[in-house]
Amino acid sequence: MFGHDRNQLRKVFYDSWQAKLSAAPLDAMQTVIVRIIELHPEYQKLFASADALEREYPPEQGETNPFLHMSMHIALAEQLSTNRPAGIRACYQNLLDKHGTAHAAEHDMMECLAEALWQAQRSQQPPDAAAYLRCLQARSNVIKK
Repeated sequence: MFGHDRNQLRKVFYDSWQAKLSAAPLDAMQTVIVRIIELHPEYQKLFASADALEREYPPEQGETNPFLHMSMHIALAEQLSTNRPAGIRACYQNLLDKHGTAHAAEHDMMECLAEALWQAQRSQQPPDAAAYLRCLQARSNVIKK
């Protein structure tokens, strides 16, 4: 989305939220980012100071990385807009019906996305789209035809 620089990615989130707070016009990506931050009031305090952008979020200590979490929301939005992998929209629709809100459906989908990313990192290979879709189908009860 914004390259591989962690600080650059975090600054995009910070700058988007600051633009929203100052009522500055938002571009399309900033609008998406602000919507995601608004859905996560627990993360909004991170943007009170740019110093918070340097913080580590070690999973070993049970911490969720808010930037990774919000980036997964963006990844899902992009996947749904293009229906890639093919069939993801049907999975999403079933999860939306199951959970009642887009936010809850996306959080369910993130379990599969996180697993796909973890497996890709572990194997040093690109994510396995077929395995990712199978996981989504299983969670959403979509039967592949």
